Amino acid sequence: MDIATIGGIVIGMALVVWGILTNSSIGAYIDAASIIIVVGGGTAAYFVSYPLARALSIGKVLKKAINMNEYGAATIIGQIIELANVARREGLLALEDATGDINDQFLQKGIMLIVDGTDPELVQNILESEISNVEDRHSIGSGMFDALGTNFPAFGMIGTLIGLVGMLQSLDDPTTIGPKMAVALLTTFYGSLLANLIFIPLAEKLKYKSAQEVLVRTIMLEGLLSIQAGENPRIIEEKLKSFLAPSIRKKIEAEGEK
Repeated sequence: MDIATIGGIVIGMALVVWGILTNSSIGAYIDAASIIIVVGGGTAAYFVSYPLARALSIGKVLKKAINMNEYGAATIIGQIIELANVARREGLLALEDATGDINDQFLQKGIMLIVDGTDPELVQNILESEISNVEDRHSIGSGMFDALGTNFPAFGMIGTLIGLVGMLQSLDDPTTIGPKMAVALLTTFYGSLLANLIFIPLAEKLKYKSAQEVLVRTIMLEGLLSIQAGENPRIIEEKLKSFLAPSIRKKIEAEGEK
């Protein structure tokens, strides 16, 4: 589980509660009607945005967001260099035996395409199509949380407008203006809190993880094509390290010198 995601939400909520307690009481910030308008209305709009099956799959998307599944580009480069050495010593057909130690299905698929003697251009087209499809699926997943991050503040504002109308209808009783104004503002508070602490950050986390996965798969693709072309493993390593940040490159080089 990604501690940063869970910890960030918990700390954010704790700070909000602390801020409430320093100025008022928790009870003053709880209103059932406001919660129903924001959560119910925002969720209803979310279901309008997506087909039912896709909308209900948000639980799986959430699991991906909070799971700790960093894609180690450095590890993948090491595996590709090992494959390049095998191909250089024993030929491309020997790569089939090496797939047993590889867990990534994308990399396995690429190796089998090479072993089967598939044309390099076709290998590139197949794997690039798969990368593109992965990006599209991930975009839909992050879009779900973006939609919730948009819907909840919108219904918070709707709830505020509803509360203001009720307040204006009772202007003849000044004692009710303050309490009704407070209730009206609570819907905006709920919508903004849920959107900016949970939904929008989760959407950004999914976009980040998607970018990391696409980077790793692009490295795999480049490495596989280089192996198929018979390039020197050292040249392949330098080529693949160009995808990485300088700090990660230095780390790989330091580990190689040990």
